[in-house]
Amino acid sequence: MDFTQLDRTLRDYATDLNLDNEERFELRELGARIDAERIRYLRNRAFDMAREMMQADPAKVLDALRWLEQVVKTLDLSFVEAAAGTTAYFTPGDSCLRKLRELCRGSKRAIDVCVYTIADDRLTDELLAAHRRGVKVRIISDNDKRFDTGSDVPQLAAAGIEVRIDDTPFHMHHKFALFDGEQLANGSFNWTRSASSSNQENLVVSRDGYLVRCFGGQFEELWGRFGPL
Repeated sequence: MDFTQLDRTLRDYATDLNLDNEERFELRELGARIDAERIRYLRNRAFDMAREMMQADPAKVLDALRWLEQVVKTLDLSFVEAAAGTTAYFTPGDSCLRKLRELCRGSKRAIDVCVYTIADDRLTDELLAAHRRGVKVRIISDNDKRFDTGSDVPQLAAAGIEVRIDDTPFHMHHKFALFDGEQLANGSFNWTRSASSSNQENLVVSRDGYLVRCFGGQFEELWGRFGPL
């Protein structure tokens, strides 16, 4: 994202002098993707914009200062997250869903998904889109859920995505995914609509090489153990 786009984005956030939850999430995600120079630019522009707003309307000094504080704290948090390489997301709400969709869209080579079920068509659509653009998508799921009303696993298999099923008397209850062999998404978050809308769930996304290798090895072990849908 160039500096003009960054400036436009920040001005959009300043319209009502309040950084709401969705805007904070978007700014935090943006800050985690851009380099240190662009983070400094956003922080400096936020000070400039706050100064302009206070000069234009002295009655809104406190509102402008509050907005500036929200922006600076959000950018500081995103910088820490980017340095750590690990972020956490929680539901109810769409933060887990948004992050998984972003990871799917950003994948260029491979997506390996190991989940109990897939029943949120918003995630199904992202997997289908990745498959169509040539990303190698593999899915491991559980046999008890494939025939559930709303299950998208048969649809994904019918589209040509490789699917393998745990058909043992026990359950494949993992909920993790690997993206390009570089990022891991893991947690209690189910790939269902209720996981976003109602449940108390979590999703941790990490670039930690050790964790990626551990989960990648587990995926390959299960892939070799289970048969196709």
